[in-house]
Amino acid sequence: MKRILFPTDFSDVATNAFVHAIEMAKIFQGELIVLHSYDVPPISDPFFFPENFTQVYDSLELAQFDLFKEEIPKLREIMESHNAEHIKMSHRLMEGNLITNINKLIKEAQIDFVVMGTSDTTEWEAFFAGSNSGSVILGLEVPMLCVPEGVKFKKIYTIGFTTRFRAKDKKALFTVLEIAKQMKVQIKCLYVKTSNSDVDLKTIESWEAEFKQEPIEFFVIQSDEIKQVMLDFITYQDIDVLSMLAYKRSFFEGLFIPVYSKKTASDISIPILVIHA
Repeated sequence: MKRILFPTDFSDVATNAFVHAIEMAKIFQGELIVLHSYDVPPISDPFFFPENFTQVYDSLELAQFDLFKEEIPKLREIMESHNAEHIKMSHRLMEGNLITNINKLIKEAQIDFVVMGTSDTTEWEAFFAGSNSGSVILGLEVPMLCVPEGVKFKKIYTIGFTTRFRAKDKKALFTVLEIAKQMKVQIKCLYVKTSNSDVDLKTIESWEAEFKQEPIEFFVIQSDEIKQVMLDFITYQDIDVLSMLAYKRSFFEGLFIPVYSKKTASDISIPILVIHA
């Protein structure tokens, strides 16, 4: 049984992602742990006495508890509307930094999977410029499904996977393969061979031979327009979820924030499954 962590601020973006979390819990016959994390703002006023801080803290904590108590029944209603009343759901209200709390729960509650909504200014731009999800994405050691704002859940048939044929890519592919088998879906792997690529044909053929009996298909496309190729790959290969390693922040920014591409970041209207490298 998979344990799925769903961090939420009870926004519309998070509520939309909750449906994805429910459906993943159905697929994996798992349980949901809902996390609402809140920060206490630092007090910089030198004339602010400790007893005043206690009052402010208690007031903030009570307000967060009231919000939590008010919103949880709404989540249960969503579960009922998706015929998921049988799924076990527990709740955590935690004060402190979101990333710290997520990592703490991953260890304490033995979390297998994280599902989280990503908000937008221009959708992915905000995601990688410092949104909660953007901060979390590079720091987790379990798979994380990032759901862009407005992307509704639909049945998954194909998972896309980007690779550069490195050892850590293969490790990640095995993780994705395990998920794909439980979901009974196909994997399509994409390698964009640029003019600077150093992967030889023998390496690619060895991967194809190793995964020959698995539901995996490999695509090697020669181009220096990595971003555009990936966007086209998503469109023309009917990719429902795109999976990739948690590369450096600059890689994500270069891939998803529009600069000169014919398409824009908002064209990436599917969830991203991030695998820890």
